[in-house]
Amino acid sequence: MDKFYITTAIDYVNGAPHIGHAYEKILTDIIARHFSQRTDGMFFLTGTDEHGIKIQKTAAAKGITPKELCDENAQKFKDAWKALDINYNKFIRTTDDYHEKAVQKIFKKLVEKGDIYKHSYEGLYCTGCECFLNPKDLTEDGLCPDHMKKPEVVKEENYFFKLTKYKDAIIKHIKENPDFIVPSFRANEVLNQLEDIQDISVSRAKSNVQWGIDVLDDPEQSIYVWIDALSNYITALGYDTEENSDEFKKYWPADVQVIGKDILKFHSIYWPAFLLALDLPLPKHILAHGWITIDETKMSKSLGNVISPTSVLETFELKEPDAFRYYMATSAPCGRDGNYSDEDFKEKVNAHLANSMGNLLNRTLSMLVKYFDGVVQPKNFALVDGANELLKKALGTVKIVENHFNHFEVAEAAQEIIGIVDMTNKFVTDNAPWTLAKEGKMDECAQVLAAVLEVMCIVSALIYPYCPNIAKSMAKQLSFDFSVKLDDLTADNIKEGKLISKEDITPVFLRVDSELADKSSKK
Repeated sequence: MDKFYITTAIDYVNGAPHIGHAYEKILTDIIARHFSQRTDGMFFLTGTDEHGIKIQKTAAAKGITPKELCDENAQKFKDAWKALDINYNKFIRTTDDYHEKAVQKIFKKLVEKGDIYKHSYEGLYCTGCECFLNPKDLTEDGLCPDHMKKPEVVKEENYFFKLTKYKDAIIKHIKENPDFIVPSFRANEVLNQLEDIQDISVSRAKSNVQWGIDVLDDPEQSIYVWIDALSNYITALGYDTEENSDEFKKYWPADVQVIGKDILKFHSIYWPAFLLALDLPLPKHILAHGWITIDETKMSKSLGNVISPTSVLETFELKEPDAFRYYMATSAPCGRDGNYSDEDFKEKVNAHLANSMGNLLNRTLSMLVKYFDGVVQPKNFALVDGANELLKKALGTVKIVENHFNHFEVAEAAQEIIGIVDMTNKFVTDNAPWTLAKEGKMDECAQVLAAVLEVMCIVSALIYPYCPNIAKSMAKQLSFDFSVKLDDLTADNIKEGKLISKEDITPVFLRVDSELADKSSKK
């Protein structure tokens, strides 16, 4: 794998980030970190969408300029992603000068090609969706099904994109590439939408929307959100209608574009059509994740259950975001909806990260110090029943985890990692090294501990994308370099000789709400 290019949706800066935004960024970051363990050519893009009528209106209500509102809220997103250890390569803002100029050139090229034309139009416009809706898409009460608001009747002369021209090509691509849309069950939903697709408006009259990118040669028109926003995935790499950058040539097409299921239509129909019109290859995969509910209830400002990305860290006094990252990543199977609750958060991270994984490493190292002064003995795993089988299973788990990530099954991969931890805990219980030491069977005791530590090296590499800080703490205590690529992992990572002293053994994750965790956070 010579490169891997992954993107998130760019977030609309009309407000501050919430837990739904965080879910997508965490999911994407975990996928990016995993594939960075398999390739040196990683590029992870995220950013903010900063034009449109909603920003114009919100800024006016606050008595500030749209750009001031964008600057203020874009920084909130950056701060949140820093707190959550989102390790992106580039953060694009659609108000960036290079992006605006590239979008103008893209628009002009499509006009010159005949794929964009001017047309008078009257339709039902939903401000929340930033698009025109068909009457058949509305509820019985005439409301937008996503925002439960009545769209306004808009009559304008706008530029339109010939979406219908590319309808058959998009249908063909989806049918011939069953893994283009992930999860695959969403493909039929998109194919149904394509049946009666119409040409789409790609500009708004400046008299109605001032805050946007001007159409070249027609300053009375603003380039409408979807050509502006969607183009970020290529403008960020240096796409140019005349001469592309080396970065664009290296990374495009995207390997996977991670989005919410509510904007799947725009990414699996509009975006492929724009790319086809520009004679560019389509992304390999579109991953549409589900929504996150709060205590089984959809987030809503009116209900007051919108959670900020960092509030969980503050509530539980977590210095590092690993527990929250792990919980969010495992909250739902691939493409399905997930749920957040405080009680479930505590229960899951305590069970998986503190009790199963953290405690296994801590007690194994403690026994190594107690019985062998922290010295790893010469290894001969044949002395212990099940040791070689356990190591073989751990290495097999690497391949299983890789296969899950090949299908972007992040929660499912985590289950496999915790599964090998549980298996290792059972191995310790079955072999009872404390009993072996008491009986004077020190060779067997040493091999049990060494086998467990070998597995924990593998676990630290596998859990790194989810819990980078915990993984680094594990690796440090194991004197293990997990910068090694996953395909190069072995079951011979622990070197014979002195490994650790008692004072260097520290819990990699303290139970949430434990007395120790409380004391640690208040120091």
